[in-house]
Amino acid sequence: MSWTDERVETLKKMWSEGQSASQIAKELGGVTRNAVIGKVHRLGLSNRAGASAPSPEKKPAKPAAAKPKKVIRPEDKVIEVTVTPRKPIVPAGQPLPPQPSANEISPEALATVREVEKTAKRITLMELTERTCKWPVGDPATDDFWFCGLGVQQGKPYCEAHVGVAFQPMSNRRDRRR
Repeated sequence: MSWTDERVETLKKMWSEGQSASQIAKELGGVTRNAVIGKVHRLGLSNRAGASAPSPEKKPAKPAAAKPKKVIRPEDKVIEVTVTPRKPIVPAGQPLPPQPSANEISPEALATVREVEKTAKRITLMELTERTCKWPVGDPATDDFWFCGLGVQQGKPYCEAHVGVAFQPMSNRRDRRR
């Protein structure tokens, strides 16, 4: 179906008369209600003439007996503000591994991780496999970002040193909170 000049004129006439898009589609034939609505918008006919009568102007209400107004002075106002520090925002698409804060990691585990990272393979995202440690190191927004790449521990995504940092027994974490 194509919109001929004759069909467009029929559409305009029926639309201005206030007929629905379904009625117009039925009259024209071979066109859907949605096609009619789309054509109406493309033609800029969305406002119908006489579709809605202008609302009568409201008269202002007569004021009741004047009530005394309470005056609030600035020194009478007390505003309490509680500021809660927020966690740093991580850009979308760059999830960080579950890293405990430095004060939750034992010094021995940190020393082991630092030693392991000196001998890490330093691989890129495209070089990761199921057998390589996926521990990210550095800022993903810089060129100095890499993954550990050493062999993973059975059933884990990280090497032995990074598993020791990422997965800690529940009892150890509970003890540190107290």
